[in-house]
Amino acid sequence: MRLKELAVLFALAALFGSSFLFVRIASPAIGPYLTTHGRAAFAALGLLAIALLFRKPIDLKLRWKQYFIIGALNSAIPFTLVSLAALHLNASLLAIINAMVPFFTAIAVWAWLKEKLTFAKSAGILLGLIGVVITVGWSPVEPSLEVFLACLCSLLSTISYAFGGVYAKKTFKDSSPFAVSTGQLIGATILLIPITVVGFPAQPLAISPAVLYSVLGVAIFSTALGYVLYYYLIKNVGPTKTVTVTFLIPPFGMVWGAIFLNEQITAGMIAGLLIILGSLALITGIGKKRSRD
Repeated sequence: MRLKELAVLFALAALFGSSFLFVRIASPAIGPYLTTHGRAAFAALGLLAIALLFRKPIDLKLRWKQYFIIGALNSAIPFTLVSLAALHLNASLLAIINAMVPFFTAIAVWAWLKEKLTFAKSAGILLGLIGVVITVGWSPVEPSLEVFLACLCSLLSTISYAFGGVYAKKTFKDSSPFAVSTGQLIGATILLIPITVVGFPAQPLAISPAVLYSVLGVAIFSTALGYVLYYYLIKNVGPTKTVTVTFLIPPFGMVWGAIFLNEQITAGMIAGLLIILGSLALITGIGKKRSRD
């Protein structure tokens, strides 16, 4: 990976890591469905405005089916699940559980592309699950049914992201990162309309400046700009190297949560994170001698 791609990887980690902070602020205030729809819609509008202003092709007519699929896998489904999880989990825990994406990516590649699931990858998957259990079980969050379901939602979001990454690599080889990001978010915005209408909060919305800035922040920075960088990396270095961004997302997520929400970083969270990072090394092969790509 060249220095340019490495810089993009760190920038992407900072942006994706901030999404858990923004969602943690917005979701309890205006509800998970409105948070999710606002995230997708504002991001789509921003990218669409840029596309129209600079006449960037998106190929909506030719690719609308694929955009709906990737919009569901990489936006609508995981965004909703993370917003639901944010009702009961703090930003740090959300970021750490998100590190499970490479585990499920390895499974998705094995199931979908028939790539061999090696002993190292299998061991990494098991070790990663142990890391998540330690992280959640040894955290400031009181165990309850709601917390268990929130953790389940967060884990399911990583499965969706994993299959979305593999689908994107197979389907959008010749598409620009900007076009895929824009099409995906337009598709997600449309798909989210029914669930937003059904799940719209009955009580008056508590839209404070912090909540508004959080929705705009997660839409513009964590989502619109984040996905442009994400698909740039998938196109230039491939999905396996791209998902190593999850090595960097948890530290950023924990730092953002500690700085802006005064969240406590416990020894258990750090221990669980280290176990997860070790399992990621097994899955991605980092640390081994590898031939040049």
